[in-house]
Amino acid sequence: MSEPEPEPDPGARRPLHVRNVALIQKLAKILSQKDVTPNQISLASIGFAALAGVSCIGMGSFTGALGLFFSLLALAGIAGRVLCNLFDGLVAVEGGKRTKSGEMFNDVPDRIGDALILVGMGYAVSFGGIGAMLGWGAALMAVMTAYARTLGRSLGAPVDFSGPMAKPHRMGVAAVAIFLTPFEGFVFSKGTMLVFGLVIIIAGSAWTTWNRLRNAYEHIEFGVTEEDSVFEAEDDQQEDAEVNEDSHA
Repeated sequence: MSEPEPEPDPGARRPLHVRNVALIQKLAKILSQKDVTPNQISLASIGFAALAGVSCIGMGSFTGALGLFFSLLALAGIAGRVLCNLFDGLVAVEGGKRTKSGEMFNDVPDRIGDALILVGMGYAVSFGGIGAMLGWGAALMAVMTAYARTLGRSLGAPVDFSGPMAKPHRMGVAAVAIFLTPFEGFVFSKGTMLVFGLVIIIAGSAWTTWNRLRNAYEHIEFGVTEEDSVFEAEDDQQEDAEVNEDSHA
């Protein structure tokens, strides 16, 4: 007899309100009824990320209508990747198609997808070698955010999806920068929006890595979770407010 698969840990999933949207639930149910596995959906996200990355380079190589076309194609690639990241989990958990190797297929394509998109953005910048450095730097920092989360979990800390530059935020910043790129020529030099976007992603990812490592350290050493820290801060604010009220009474 095969061993029963362990129940999924709700805390190990990124909290997303969009999972509860009726249309998303319906589409996930349709996918679950098809001959499609969650691992296949996860792997498909690499293809969409590659489309986005290559389209970014095309966007940086052309102007006018062709540049706009590649920009829209890159946005479509990012959207496809985000949807794959959403539906692989829904089909796996809600659709009952989880596999023992699911976490591997869930995580590795994410790291590849980040690199394809962010490095593509970097090579689309026409500021000499700075674009490539920023692209690879952003890809490295994206990996570091995931490493901090995985390391904390391996040491017994709660799974930490906190930001300010978790994967959804990175993709949001990338999408805004790509969307604005075809129109930046009215105000800025070509590639400025992509540079701004990559700098924001690098700085935000560094902050996110620090936050996650700090939260893991505090939990491991003192048993403090991020939620406890929030409650403590709220209690301190309430105490300060009460002191101020007493002082003015």
